[in-house]
Amino acid sequence: MSQSEISAASAARSKPFRSRGRVWLFASFVIAALVMVPVAALLWQALQGSAGLWSHLARFVLPHALSQTAILMAGVGVLVAAIGTGAAWLVTAYDFKGKRVLEWALLLPLAVPTYIVAYAYLDLLHPLGPVQSGVRAVLGYDSPRQFRLPDIRSMSGAIILLSLVLYPYVYLPVRAMFMTQAANLVEVARTLGIRRRAIFWRVAMPLARPAVAVGVSLALMETLNDIGASEFLGVRSLTVSIYTTWVTRSDLPGAAQIALAMIVLVIALVSLERWARRRQRYSITAQRARSFAPKPLKGKAAALALVLGLLPVVFGFLLPAGYLAVEAWKRFQFAGLSGKLLIEARNTFTLSALATVAVLVCGLVVAFAARSYPQRGMQAVSRISTLGYAMPGTVLALGILIATAGFDRFLDAQAREWLGVSTGLLLIGSGAALGYAYLARFLAISVGSVEAGLTRIPRSYDQAARTLGHSLTGTFRHVHLPLSKAAIAAAGLLVFVDCMKELSATLLLRPLNFETLATHLYGEAARGTYEEASIAALAIVVVGILPVILLARIGRNEQQG
Repeated sequence: MSQSEISAASAARSKPFRSRGRVWLFASFVIAALVMVPVAALLWQALQGSAGLWSHLARFVLPHALSQTAILMAGVGVLVAAIGTGAAWLVTAYDFKGKRVLEWALLLPLAVPTYIVAYAYLDLLHPLGPVQSGVRAVLGYDSPRQFRLPDIRSMSGAIILLSLVLYPYVYLPVRAMFMTQAANLVEVARTLGIRRRAIFWRVAMPLARPAVAVGVSLALMETLNDIGASEFLGVRSLTVSIYTTWVTRSDLPGAAQIALAMIVLVIALVSLERWARRRQRYSITAQRARSFAPKPLKGKAAALALVLGLLPVVFGFLLPAGYLAVEAWKRFQFAGLSGKLLIEARNTFTLSALATVAVLVCGLVVAFAARSYPQRGMQAVSRISTLGYAMPGTVLALGILIATAGFDRFLDAQAREWLGVSTGLLLIGSGAALGYAYLARFLAISVGSVEAGLTRIPRSYDQAARTLGHSLTGTFRHVHLPLSKAAIAAAGLLVFVDCMKELSATLLLRPLNFETLATHLYGEAARGTYEEASIAALAIVVVGILPVILLARIGRNEQQG
């Protein structure tokens, strides 16, 4: 075969390869556009409000909500940084009995959503609850009028409870950073006469600053997204203000304007995190990337280390989860499992499963397109598609509500004109709007996990598949999909659990007479009937343990590797 014939054959093969590849690009653009639709809808709706409305919000609503949110985020940021970094250093720099268990036990608070921790502690620390009743019995008092502990419904209570749940966001990346720091840095510091305690501040902590910044920013994003815990504990944050402005006052433009202010805060938070890490660039060669030897502890020192490490686990997981288990068992013995609860469990599972499939499919499309077309434009599309995770659920849900309601009205008008029938609220009434919210919110998890899996596949595999005549889709189906099954499964588990726990978007977008375990718990806690929601809360916690087990296994494999 001549050189011209070879070139022609190669061109013939590459033509369908490129033309079919455009489908992946087009699908990625559509997915990114879907993520941006809620933001555009918020801008449009905010412009519908009158100037008087905005001045009222700016004068009476936003200052208080912003100050409450700023205080809450500042307190949570400081506490999660202290707890997460301290716990990471404890299990990395020291060796003591029980350390192996403590390493994965410190992840357990991730299994408990913030609103469930608030729900559990509100009942635990109620003036007539078990804790205060026990304290009064020990001190010899008979009623709450004689003695009662400070009310947990306060800003300080919200900061402490949120920090006890969110500190693993700092613990995970900081521990990974400590484990991969070169041993020679610490050894050189020790030869210079620096004590181990000083090594933490002068060597380990400066190197771990980027990881601390990432972890704190993630924790603050979750704090900003929280609605249940803040409302239960009496903190009127921006998220709570959006919900009450829309639901209680039926003021959609006002809620959209508060949501835009919240988006500005999110952008400022992300920019601050990147600015804090702008000069933090550390590289350690693979030959030297070994962790320094931990210091063995025995006797009282080992016992003290174990107690200190267990404190956040006890208060962040064991106490609320144990209390829920006891209350759920009492409720089950008294009335069994109600049919209503079973229906809500089915709704939760079905909706979460369908949303997970959609999120995984879209994540695969975006991640594979970004790999196949590594140009700047495609990278921008990939980043845009993950912006939903940075937006609080209430903000995202409000934008989707505006967009889907407008589409429903348009579709209903067209159906009336051309067919003489009414379609009603097709997207909102069917739950499609809620699935859309889950897709936009959790797409970042899918894209990130799949991209991590695809990066482990050599580029030479793509080239080999192309020379064998496979199209882009065929290469994905026969090469990338089988080799990235583990990453896809991990992403699916994380997305499924997050969908089950999601509260803020579900409250706004669920169809009428449609309840999930999370909204059932929220409603019962808002009414003060805590015992009715204990089984639903425990079910969410049990399912939430699954990604914790996954993270613990990943961490164990990394240590062994």
